[in-house]
Amino acid sequence: MDTQFAQKLPNSNTVLILGIVSLVMCCCWGVGLIPAIIGLVLANKDSKLYQANPSGYTGYQNLNTGKILCIIGLVLGVINLLLNLYISVIYGMDNFQEMLQEFQTQMQQQQN
Repeated sequence: MDTQFAQKLPNSNTVLILGIVSLVMCCCWGVGLIPAIIGLVLANKDSKLYQANPSGYTGYQNLNTGKILCIIGLVLGVINLLLNLYISVIYGMDNFQEMLQEFQTQMQQQQN
């Protein structure tokens, strides 16, 4: 099939955007996991479409890039979530907030 008649993969740009959003939000207590998982589901769906008829679709590069970004965002989000849970369980939220305030005070003193 000629590329001028090829259709664009329906979710290729969406997957790319979700991958970028998951990377940006990966440090927000696991919120970045949501777009990463949605992006991976959509990427797998479009991958199957493309594999069934490679010459009938364009935009596979965006799909692949978005899928990679979603995987990276998912891994970073899980690591961050586990680290935050570990800190809150070991130190407790009150102690953690006190540690952050002490750190900020020290940083301000070093700048002056």
